[in-house]
Amino acid sequence: MTIRRLFPTFVHVAPLQRRGAAAFNAQLLRECLQLRLDDPAGRRWSQRNYPGGYTSYGSQSRMQRMSPTFAALERKLQRHLRSFVSALEFELDGRELVMTDCWVNIMPRHVVHGLHLHPGSTVSGTYYVRTPRGAPGLKFEDPRLDRYMAAPPRRATASVDARTWHTVPARAGQVVLFESWLRHEVPTNTVDAERVSVSFNYNWF
Repeated sequence: MTIRRLFPTFVHVAPLQRRGAAAFNAQLLRECLQLRLDDPAGRRWSQRNYPGGYTSYGSQSRMQRMSPTFAALERKLQRHLRSFVSALEFELDGRELVMTDCWVNIMPRHVVHGLHLHPGSTVSGTYYVRTPRGAPGLKFEDPRLDRYMAAPPRRATASVDARTWHTVPARAGQVVLFESWLRHEVPTNTVDAERVSVSFNYNWF
């Protein structure tokens, strides 16, 4: 074979658990909605930084230490993290990736989450709690995009690994893991219902 695929970008997408997802998500959803009610600091932060939506990122960003339900989510994520780290072939020098941040996102209609990355983290991810039909997915940017210079556009029929953008659909009960340097966004929610997710970061130092 004369073509080599170098420097691939890995994204882990899988159901969090095989059974019991509906009951677990129902409990998570109750706590996410209650947190919004009980978190005036988070609502104020969201007004400035996440217009129209709610996130506990600026107020309650370590939910795995605050709630047994979120601590259970952390435990359930471990097998996914191990699988992803194995695929990435990380050499952690005897250390472990530890969840440093875990926060709630509630995205009503017309809310958008602009293009960003997660500085100072190693692996980041999202778990979907409630995803109304038609809610936006997680859109990833090709990390080489700013270096393409005179490259022509890709064909509409280009394979997934040749495209400059890729969207992972948002599905309740599904976890998405990616390296924290990978830029991503959530396009505008165009449906008249709230998209609810939990995001998190892991670090090894």
